[in-house]
Amino acid sequence: MTNQKNYKKTLIACYLGFVTQAITANFAPLLFLTFKNTYGITLEKIAMIPLVFYLTQLIVDLAATKFADKIGYRICVMASQVLSSVGLVTMTFLPELLPHPFVGILISVVFYAIGSGLIEVLVSPIVEACPFENKDGVMSLLHSFYCWGAMGVILGSTLFFAIFGVENWKILTFIWAVVPLYNTFNFINCPIERLVEDGKSMSISKLLKTPIFWLMIMLMVCSGASEASMAQWASAFTESAIGVSKAVGDLAGPCLFAMFMGISRMLYGKFSEKLDLTKVMLGCGVLCACCYLLASLSKLPILGLAGCAICGLAVGIMWPGSISVSSQSCPRGGTAMFAFLALAGDLGAMVSPAMVGSISEMAGGNLKSGLLVATVFPVIMVVVLSVLRSLKNHQIKD
Repeated sequence: MTNQKNYKKTLIACYLGFVTQAITANFAPLLFLTFKNTYGITLEKIAMIPLVFYLTQLIVDLAATKFADKIGYRICVMASQVLSSVGLVTMTFLPELLPHPFVGILISVVFYAIGSGLIEVLVSPIVEACPFENKDGVMSLLHSFYCWGAMGVILGSTLFFAIFGVENWKILTFIWAVVPLYNTFNFINCPIERLVEDGKSMSISKLLKTPIFWLMIMLMVCSGASEASMAQWASAFTESAIGVSKAVGDLAGPCLFAMFMGISRMLYGKFSEKLDLTKVMLGCGVLCACCYLLASLSKLPILGLAGCAICGLAVGIMWPGSISVSSQSCPRGGTAMFAFLALAGDLGAMVSPAMVGSISEMAGGNLKSGLLVATVFPVIMVVVLSVLRSLKNHQIKD
């Protein structure tokens, strides 16, 4: 029983790990206009902040395939929390310390993006290595904490700014920085197992030559793209579809999306033992495609918003589900596989919103045109999952 309690401690540390990632991904965008007004940074430069954040994460995902196993999970995951905290804290003074405030902001972003990238690569395999019975349910519940973290950051920050004023944003930054700092101590003494015994995991070259691995990569690219295309444009879409103010759009769009995404992951976590993961993911892929079509083709604003919100419900299972399917199909993939999966998901999440923006621009600023083209991602996912189902009896056992 003690052992079980210990692993619950690991699970709590991993939950807070995803909350930390949600803080680093969602807090700075709430300050974009503040940075513009305080430091005189142009919006064009500010648009580079999310790009630098995701690019740094991609580099860390790739690098982690080489170093995570050698250094060890514990040191790497503790570093992820420390770097996330350092990045948030330095954002409060570096812009004023350096001759160019924008450089100070970017340095801080790189710090916490390295932390965020390490969280993404390590937290899933740490939980996968724990001796829990219902692995894909536990994985889904784990990933729901990113959604609750995102909602907490958006709602908590909005409330703080309403009461204390946005000029006190540095105090709030310190408050958010306490979360990863506290969680560092959780990771110091919680039990962490190895995912695959030493010398038993597949080499990177063998992994790259495994056909089913590339299907998993496609699944992750489509998961990241299906999620990010709607998530990144949810605020703008809500604003234009319902005709509300930007502040309401910022809250209603992303918060509604994150809430439904979290509910989806919690529900699957609760009922996963009675469900077939691949069938659920197929259903979610179809539902996601329908949501994109509803949001992009509907003439009624309320139906467009419903498409946007229910899309959160549809994409919720995709990312953690793809990780679980990969673990089952390629049990000796090891840390390198998880790092490549994170890399693929981030790639999809980085490319797809930009694609939606470019296509919308080409269509004369019509956001619905961009979202219509983004329907291709859940459609490809359904095709890949169908192929996987037909291959189920002939899986490559390394």
